[in-house]
Amino acid sequence: MKLSNELHWTWQGWNARPEQLPPEGDWLVWLLMAGRGFGKTRTGAETIRAEVEAGRAKRIALVAATAADARNVMVEGDSGILAVSSPWSVPLYEPSKRRLTWKNGAIATCYSADRPERLRGPQHDMAWCDELAAWRYPETWDMLLFGLRLGRARAIVTTTPKPIRLIRDLAAAPGTVVTRGSTYDNRANLAPGFMSAILAKYEGTALGRQEIHAELLEQAEGALWKRGWIENARVAPDRVPELKRIVVAIDPAVTSLPGSDETGIVAAGLGIDGLAYVLDDASGRFTPAEWAKRAIGLYDLRRADRLIGEANNGGALIETVIRTLRPSIPYRPVHATSGKRARAEPVAVLYEQQRVRHAGGFPDLEDQMCNWVAGGPEPSPDRLDALVWALTELMLTNQNTGFLDFYRVEAGMG
Repeated sequence: MKLSNELHWTWQGWNARPEQLPPEGDWLVWLLMAGRGFGKTRTGAETIRAEVEAGRAKRIALVAATAADARNVMVEGDSGILAVSSPWSVPLYEPSKRRLTWKNGAIATCYSADRPERLRGPQHDMAWCDELAAWRYPETWDMLLFGLRLGRARAIVTTTPKPIRLIRDLAAAPGTVVTRGSTYDNRANLAPGFMSAILAKYEGTALGRQEIHAELLEQAEGALWKRGWIENARVAPDRVPELKRIVVAIDPAVTSLPGSDETGIVAAGLGIDGLAYVLDDASGRFTPAEWAKRAIGLYDLRRADRLIGEANNGGALIETVIRTLRPSIPYRPVHATSGKRARAEPVAVLYEQQRVRHAGGFPDLEDQMCNWVAGGPEPSPDRLDALVWALTELMLTNQNTGFLDFYRVEAGMG
């Protein structure tokens, strides 16, 4: 019975697939780019566990896109560190301290990529970074590397690939070993319903190539935006100048079911330098009450001067829900009288002219921008729609008359 138990908790050589095992030789970063369901989280957790039990890792950083992701996925998740630990080597978990402590003295601390300053001081000899491509602040990675200077310093990065500069640069950096994997690699351990649903909807699409086959796509052929336009104009959030105007735009979904479209909620501002700055992407799947509360919260946080809502789908719903929560809030409905492409093209031109800056990273929004093709099979680009409404309000109204005339004629906007 003891042998059976030990085999159950043996990862290397028993439960792991070859591509889930750390590469041999000297390396600083193991970049595991794989599709959904590949087993990235299990691989990261098991790698940390093995390094700790072997005595090679004493001070570990666990970094996720948010504090909730670090807790819910990396530590407490079904494939997280607590779940993969053998009964005789379970670390003491202290959520209030964001810390796990093993019997041999090894300590792992959880960090949020939204708080890069927390990584300025601590030193580590091992790090596990989950979904690096979804980190809003790329400088979090820099702060982590500065502190990765103890012992045989190493980092494992488990992420779905997204063609942002950080991922491209990391994949090409000396000392990085790249492992790629597909959802199909772990098909035996995935529910049949998951596979059939995912494949039926996304196989053959640009999103499927990225999320299933882990391809590092630059952009979809025929997309209006180019990655380079966004990357070359990106600024740190603390480098945004004084803003003359700030708006929050809402593109509501008709329903809030698990498979429904998202509600796009984007905040943007017009700087005293004449450039537009995308400040927040708060989009997601919400009920009307939830997205209204979220949009008003963002309005207050950014001290915006107006809420804008696309009224085509919801009609008077947006204004009714918004004014139920805040009767006096400045709100203007907008109506689309032509296709998404005609509305989006003038805004894409603003990016090409380098007149728009992203304050930090917005991976999901930027994926829509660079992968959505009019008439294609991709889901409705609700984040993109909200972005278009916000930047239209800031940059294409009451200025640049020629541009505005084009927009009004082609997109039917007043």
